[in-house]
Amino acid sequence: MSLPDPRRQKQLMKLLERLELPPDVSVRWDLLDLALTHSTVSPTENYEQLEFMGDAVVRLATAEFLMETYPDWPVGEFAALRSILVSDRRLAQIADRYGFDRFLLVGSSVAGNRAGQETRLAESFEAVLGALYLSTHDLSLVRPWLDTHLQEFAEEIRSDPARQNYKAALQEWTQARYQCRPEYQVQEVSQIYNDTKRFRAEVWVRDRHVGSGSGRSIKAAEQAAAQEAFLLLSQSSNPDLDSHLA
Repeated sequence: MSLPDPRRQKQLMKLLERLELPPDVSVRWDLLDLALTHSTVSPTENYEQLEFMGDAVVRLATAEFLMETYPDWPVGEFAALRSILVSDRRLAQIADRYGFDRFLLVGSSVAGNRAGQETRLAESFEAVLGALYLSTHDLSLVRPWLDTHLQEFAEEIRSDPARQNYKAALQEWTQARYQCRPEYQVQEVSQIYNDTKRFRAEVWVRDRHVGSGSGRSIKAAEQAAAQEAFLLLSQSSNPDLDSHLA
């Protein structure tokens, strides 16, 4: 079904061209228009619900990609890498490559304001994925162009393990399995500014110590502790550990 405003539909057709989708593709234009409408334009007719759907879509598409591309990986590695690939930063990068800001309708209160731009790009990106999915109820309009970016980012992250965000991965894993967030305790153990073990962090899940790590900064120490805990928990087959945390 065409949009009432032919100029808006022509604009959205240009976006599909950038995504290299065929011109005769079956798309719900009303949903695509909604996916690129910010709440500052309309408090009710905006992308928020489609963003909710798109959040699930991008996770599913990324999970399929990872399992097909790296079939021998343990599930822990899948979860760690996916948490980075679906982060706002990465999704905003992809949206920026396609110039989503040119198609996103925003109110005058945020137009031209760079504050929050990354969040808006990531949210509208997820909403567009939601609209494309609901147009076909499969990933046929998503993966043909999204896989290219996932491949690029995955290889970049794999070549530099320090880019992996184990804190985000651990939180996602514990929330999904135990409905709780990890807690960190950090101590400064050295007064030397450049000491790579200046801070020591411990991470706890349901009052159980599950990992430790050191780093030059608090953030680095927490990441090191999260990495140890994440690899332990996500790859563990120890029933005592699972029963203790359950």
